[in-house]
Amino acid sequence: MTTSALRSADAPDSAASADTSDTSDTSDTSDTSGGGRTARLRLELRAIHALVHRDLLRLAGQRVHTALLLLHPALYLLVLGGGLAALIPRSSLGVDYRTYLFPGMLMMTVQTPAVMVGIRLITDRESGYLRELLMAPVGRSTLLLGKCAGGTLAATVQGAVLLGLAGAVGLPYDPLLLATLLAGMALASFSITALAVALAVTLRRAETFHTLLGVVMMPLLFLSGGFFPLDALPGWAGTLANVNPLAYAVDLLRRCVAHHVPGGHGASGIAWAGWQPPLLLEAALLLTSGVLALLWAARRFSRPE
Repeated sequence: MTTSALRSADAPDSAASADTSDTSDTSDTSDTSGGGRTARLRLELRAIHALVHRDLLRLAGQRVHTALLLLHPALYLLVLGGGLAALIPRSSLGVDYRTYLFPGMLMMTVQTPAVMVGIRLITDRESGYLRELLMAPVGRSTLLLGKCAGGTLAATVQGAVLLGLAGAVGLPYDPLLLATLLAGMALASFSITALAVALAVTLRRAETFHTLLGVVMMPLLFLSGGFFPLDALPGWAGTLANVNPLAYAVDLLRRCVAHHVPGGHGASGIAWAGWQPPLLLEAALLLTSGVLALLWAARRFSRPE
């Protein structure tokens, strides 16, 4: 995406405004105004498409980097999961430990590329690329939305690759199951990406962002229920899990798996004073958290640099 391309796309909007001021006919003014809004919307969508395309090109061009990101959860799933499956009785979880671990590894897969959107936003600011983007005749919130959409799509694509290991953990290659897990990963990716973007517009240095991630991401992952049931945690840790967005995402994926695996309902997930929220409520909370984070980031990002 180039600034000149966006400016040329914005030309019909300017011409429409000029025509509107020169005419006194009410219907012509209405038509011109409507055409200007259409041209503006088209321009905003082009900007979002360009940013999403940029992220997909990066994903396709960094094949080794992507493969290494996928190797990490795959090793956890096959090596750690295979080893602990022999030690943890099936009766305690209702399923084989590798099956239990699978939703957590899906979350680990989408978590890293989603969080990296925030890192790239900071590095784009430091390199001056973000300033060039801000010269484009589109809203700042549009740029954030494009970055969030690109990160969400890239993370979901990587998660979809790990779905290929479903058979290795005892899950059927049921199209409905795979589609449900894919939708859950897309929702989780959006929430994590939006939270990372909100954090990135607050912090000014990539080093600070990296340090903060190193401090909070692993505890959030351990408190997500990805490795062990949440009811095995101490009371204070269970309280933290109830405000952990990763815990809702993992529980969402695990409950999708439970509908297709006999005995999959054995392990407990998110519970509010002993009451387990419905699946749709968990999905709504994830979506709401992502939308609120993106709105807050857009409001802060709208301030002049």
